[in-house]
Amino acid sequence: MRRWLILDRDGVINEDSEAFIRSPEELVPIPGSAEAIGRLCQAGWIVTVATNQSGLARGLFDQATLARIHERLEQIIGQSGGRIERLVYCPHGPDDACACRKPRPGLYQQLACELGRSLDRTPVIGDSPRDLEAAVAVGAQPILVRTGKGDQTYLNGRYPAGTRVYRDLATAANALLNER
Repeated sequence: MRRWLILDRDGVINEDSEAFIRSPEELVPIPGSAEAIGRLCQAGWIVTVATNQSGLARGLFDQATLARIHERLEQIIGQSGGRIERLVYCPHGPDDACACRKPRPGLYQQLACELGRSLDRTPVIGDSPRDLEAAVAVGAQPILVRTGKGDQTYLNGRYPAGTRVYRDLATAANALLNER
């Protein structure tokens, strides 16, 4: 059975922005991230993405714009031989008390259900404590990258015990590809 993993979007695949990614043009890949996804896909991994997108609830962009942003993301990854099998997002704001906004595990559970997969020990790569907390909540393997908010997360020690830490998605992907 093919292995699968879950990636956060902003700060893991593309550069993060405190002002939010509001247009396709603002989506800038972190160097090496698209190629890392390409290598994972070519090695048989199923790559999925789970991302909080509270900019929708805040009125900073609409569903159509978010769809165009994700189309650009898929084009960039496709140019490196990769593919996002599934991309799910939480459209809610921080105070909406939904089940899908990380650190709640709803997005990860949705992906597992859609793919008919177990989350047990599934690698989840994120740059913020909420990505990693949601991973632990479902028995997945939290992996912190030090891009985006990851350096701050690492330096503050705000990550669960047992979290693997890598410089960026490229080095995390290399480690996963070298596992037996």
